[in-house]
Amino acid sequence: MISKKIVQEKFREIQESICFALNAESCQEFKEDKWNYELGEGGGITRVFSGDVIEKGGVNFSALSGKLSDKIAAKLKGGDEREFYATGVSLVIHPKNPFVPTVHMNVRYLERGEKQWFGGGIDLTPYYPVKTDIITFHKQLKIVCDNHNPEYYPEFKRQCDDYFFIKHRNEARGVGGIFFDYLSDNLEKTFEFVQDVGNAFNSLYIPLLSSYKDKVYSKEQRDFQQIRRGRYVEFNLVYDRGTLFGLETQGRIESILMSLPPQVRWNYNHQLKAGSPEAELSKFLVPQDWANME
Repeated sequence: MISKKIVQEKFREIQESICFALNAESCQEFKEDKWNYELGEGGGITRVFSGDVIEKGGVNFSALSGKLSDKIAAKLKGGDEREFYATGVSLVIHPKNPFVPTVHMNVRYLERGEKQWFGGGIDLTPYYPVKTDIITFHKQLKIVCDNHNPEYYPEFKRQCDDYFFIKHRNEARGVGGIFFDYLSDNLEKTFEFVQDVGNAFNSLYIPLLSSYKDKVYSKEQRDFQQIRRGRYVEFNLVYDRGTLFGLETQGRIESILMSLPPQVRWNYNHQLKAGSPEAELSKFLVPQDWANME
């Protein structure tokens, strides 16, 4: 039987480690906000970065329990029980420099009645992608997965490609990563895998932040970043399960919407110049076998 206390403690350690690394690389302090879940028990710790390197970023820990609404209960696996418990770490980093990718990561544990499972994942959303960076990102993720099960990476990459797809735009949100949910077999070993995913964030993302945070960019490149951020907002508000779960369970709105970027543009009928770096992005927004490329 998985101990909720231990899961919470390990997730808090992941939050702490990530915030320390982001603080060291960006030289930005985070604002900490402790909150209580008003419709049940528990709450969370939201840490928000805002500045010249991380324009807006949030690393959120929560552990809460309560009763599911009929609407969200119908969407969530696990039987007919309405009582739930959920804990996890969720983060989104929106860098100011358009050459630094946006990143999202989530690790979570849920209980519904007697049902227990883990979920999570990490994915990358570049604006001016560098092929070697994407390959390295996926190769590192594959190593994390292969250390536990060689079937994990291909299956979880496929799930990520399927999940982070903006149907009304007919394009991927980014260049993928891994995504998994409802992992309920051998919870102790699954928990080890989930911890490794969370603890891999620093080696996966901090080098990208370090490499490009000081690169010179133009107003036009900044404008393009903000246009592409619009796609991020569209996905999170229309399709993202975590956002919808938070809204349906009437969680803390500031923490739920911390994933949204601070500045976004929607230009009517925006057209890209053929052959431009901005137009080249579309070539990356299709599923590819990144981990097996050189």
